[in-house]
Amino acid sequence: MNAPSSRPPIQDPRQVPVTGLDTHLPPVPAQRLQAQALRERFAAGADFQPEWAGDGGLLNGARAPAAAAVLVPLVQRDAGLSVLLTQRTAHLRDHAGQISFPGGRSEPEDLSPEATALREAQEEIGLTPRHVELIGRLPVYRTVTAFDVTPVVALVQPDFQLALDAFEVAEAFEVPLAFLMDPANHRRHTVAWGGGERQFLSMPWTGTGLAPSDGPREYFIWGATAAMLRNLYRFLSA
Repeated sequence: MNAPSSRPPIQDPRQVPVTGLDTHLPPVPAQRLQAQALRERFAAGADFQPEWAGDGGLLNGARAPAAAAVLVPLVQRDAGLSVLLTQRTAHLRDHAGQISFPGGRSEPEDLSPEATALREAQEEIGLTPRHVELIGRLPVYRTVTAFDVTPVVALVQPDFQLALDAFEVAEAFEVPLAFLMDPANHRRHTVAWGGGERQFLSMPWTGTGLAPSDGPREYFIWGATAAMLRNLYRFLSA
C-alpha cells in the first residue's frame, strides 16, 4: 500500500509519549469472548459508530481512498480465543516491521471484502478458507495512507498449518483475545503534527511467536491494527 508523500512518518512509535491509560474502562466479560457469544453478537448487529474511524481525512490533497480488507482471525484454542497477527518484514517500503492483520487492497475479481480478506490471508500466511468461519464485519477504517479498510472477523479452527510469504511477512503470532479486550492494556500516545496533535493507541504484548524456538519478547501493536481492535472492544461491550 503506497502512502502519500505528505504523510508525516512516525519512525519509532515506542518513543512517542504515553499520554493516557484506559484503566477506568471495564474489560469485555469472559462470557462474551466465547465463540458462540461472538456469533450471536455479530448476528444481532445494531447501529455502531466506531470510536476510531481512522485519520485518512486529515491529509489535504491525498488520493481518493482505495478499498481494502483485513481478516481478524480469532483462533479457537483450548485456553480461549486468540488473535492471529503478523509482523511485516523490515525491508518493505510501507509499514516495515509493523504488526498487522493479514489483508490488503481489493482486486477486481474480489466480489466482497470477505473475498479480499480470505484471498489475502491465504496469500500472506497460507491460512486456507476451509479453516475459517466468517462471522461479521467491523466498520470501515480509513488509513492515513488512503485505504478504506473493512475488518472481516472470523473464527479459525486451530488445526491450520501456516506458510508465510517470506517477502511480506516476517512472522506470525497469537495474542489472547481477553488481553486485547481489556482497556487497561490500551495506551494512548500523542504526537505533534502540523501545528496540532495526532493520537494513536498501542497495546504492547509480551509473548512468543508460533515457531517453537521463539523466545518471549515484546510485540508492539499500534496504529491502525490497535484502532481496529479497540473498535472490536467497543462493539463487544455495547
